[in-house]
Amino acid sequence: MRGVDLFCGVGGLSAGLSEAGIDIVAAYDNWPLAVETYNSNLPSHAEVLDLSDVDRAANAVASHKPDIIVGGPPCQDFSSAGRRVNGDHAALTTAYARIVARCAPEFVLMENVPLARKSAAYAFLRSTLEGQGYRFAEVMLDASRCGAPQLRRRFFSLGVRRNGKAVCESFVSWTEESQTPNRLTVKEYMGDEIDIEYYYRHARNYSRRAVFSVHEPSPTVRGVNRPVPPNYQGNHLDSASPSTVRPLTSWERSRVQTFPKDWHWGSVGDRNADVETLIGNAVPVQLAAFVGAGIQHAAA
Repeated sequence: MRGVDLFCGVGGLSAGLSEAGIDIVAAYDNWPLAVETYNSNLPSHAEVLDLSDVDRAANAVASHKPDIIVGGPPCQDFSSAGRRVNGDHAALTTAYARIVARCAPEFVLMENVPLARKSAAYAFLRSTLEGQGYRFAEVMLDASRCGAPQLRRRFFSLGVRRNGKAVCESFVSWTEESQTPNRLTVKEYMGDEIDIEYYYRHARNYSRRAVFSVHEPSPTVRGVNRPVPPNYQGNHLDSASPSTVRPLTSWERSRVQTFPKDWHWGSVGDRNADVETLIGNAVPVQLAAFVGAGIQHAAA
């Protein structure tokens, strides 16, 4: 199965799907640093491309004759972290729909935050492609039950053209049956790679805890990685005193995102803002591998 990855970022989705046996032959993103990082770690077929230019993007994608188009359009306007409206970023979801409609692959996969499921942009994508004969399977997955030590809930929508009903039902059944009963912890995944018991993860507000144990799944890895504020007095839910802990390093955060140990993030120093954003925006590799395995099973 040949695939093209749109809004590819640093390649988390590409890496995981490739691990599952899907041959990602091209990838596109509008951020040059993300494309550079992708090409430093995966086959150098990622290119900088403005995916809001539907004509140009559709021509580029169609030239690869993909069996599947995958992607996670930017989620800022769908996220519970920000304003809950469909704005400029959501327009990229409609562009994604138009690109897929022009290329008409056998399969299409969209990954996004849970709120995207109820968005007008996703409704447009689904109705547009249903008009071309696609059937859809929708699943909400917790990464900690799918191979990544992180409480990261993500929405996946799989569209299928031929034999769509049966393939979609098989995909949903496989994902339900294949999740682990227990959530994967940071320590279980990283083992001796991590030598601390507790760490700081900056909370959105001080009503939430900010200190976590490695013997539980990590909270969602976001695109920021701040040190413990001097005035932070702790929260009653914190696992340890904030004065005794540190944030995870960029490399440790990338491992929680299940990127390989030797993934190259460039020559910038630890906790560089761009690198933190690249890491936080990525799809966990093992979550993508889980979804890819489900697609392969359903399509067999």
